Amino acid sequence: MPPNAQSGPAAIERTRAAAVAGCLAFLLLGWSGLLVPSLVRSIEQDFGQTDAGMGLLYLVNAVLYGTGVLGGTLLTQRIGRRPVLAGGVALAASGLLVLATAGSWPIFLAGVIPFGVGCGTLDGAGNGLILDLFPGARGRALNLLHFCFSAGALACPAIVGRMVEAGVPWRTLLVGTALVAVPIVVLFARAAMPSGRRRGDAGTAARPGRLLLDRVLLVLGIAIACYVASEVGVSNWLVRFLAAAPLEVATTALTLYWAGLTVGRLVSARVGDRFDHTAFATAACAATGILILLAVLAPSTGLSIALFADAGITSGPIFPLIVAIGGDRYPERSAAVGGYIAGAAVVGGISYPPVMGFLSVTVGLPAAMAGTGALAILAAIVLLLVRRR
Repeated sequence: MPPNAQSGPAAIERTRAAAVAGCLAFLLLGWSGLLVPSLVRSIEQDFGQTDAGMGLLYLVNAVLYGTGVLGGTLLTQRIGRRPVLAGGVALAASGLLVLATAGSWPIFLAGVIPFGVGCGTLDGAGNGLILDLFPGARGRALNLLHFCFSAGALACPAIVGRMVEAGVPWRTLLVGTALVAVPIVVLFARAAMPSGRRRGDAGTAARPGRLLLDRVLLVLGIAIACYVASEVGVSNWLVRFLAAAPLEVATTALTLYWAGLTVGRLVSARVGDRFDHTAFATAACAATGILILLAVLAPSTGLSIALFADAGITSGPIFPLIVAIGGDRYPERSAAVGGYIAGAAVVGGISYPPVMGFLSVTVGLPAAMAGTGALAILAAIVLLLVRRR
């Protein structure tokens, strides 16, 4: 990644330290986001829950995640990024400890409160950090940031599935993740970074009301909500969708899906800025939707897993490219734009993936999974409106 607009060894070192902290945090964020979906069978068994109960948990987590995104964005504009990012990681780690020690289902749900708020805070503030650090290469930088997220999500189901099969208690995995978060808190607390505070002399185009009413950002918000609803829906429910397969096979499928996302973001980081960001994201959304629908209809488990992995590859560039489009429109308000789009993404996480648990016990999980493909295609249609403007 190229250095920030500032020059000199000190500026380059400042950019490098803050970027490393952000990438490590998103690596942790990706891993943490896949912990519960990878452990869904063990959690349901220990607490006597059904898919509907897990759907409620996903809903609560998504709402609190959105609360963290909004609150983190507002706090960043007032007190700066460093305390917000360090506090977000610490809050998420404390939530993991509550989840690991919960003795009943209500307490387990309560643990989602600090976990969801902390992860949401980290997501919104982290995207804004990278937008500020790399104004000349936002597409590449954001793809690399989300590559780290994908790498964490990729590693989680593969490692977790094998450790649970080997007899490691699922609660131990949550405690271990919380402990790994501690050095990242320290790194954020010490790293120098752009503050992200809102300046009073920003132009009228940067006022919050103007951002909320901007038609392009509104359409981008709808598009990313549809995409995230699709991605989270597949990620949260793929292990259950493959219920007929052994746990190791099902978690491997989830690993391959996130491996595809990781590869897609890595490739996009190299070539994404060579193409129009909107056209690239539109094509990726359409391809993702078609591949998911084919995976649901596949006649064999092996073919279905392969198609989900391909859908992961085409999914990879979508989120960072949409954030980059918003950052290009309002470069002077990166913190607000990052929070705005991340907040819209949370709406997608709230709107459909939790409902899939209830659909599973009514019309069946295959029909619910097909809906994730339809949402990705809808995101492509919405992005066509951005391209027209």
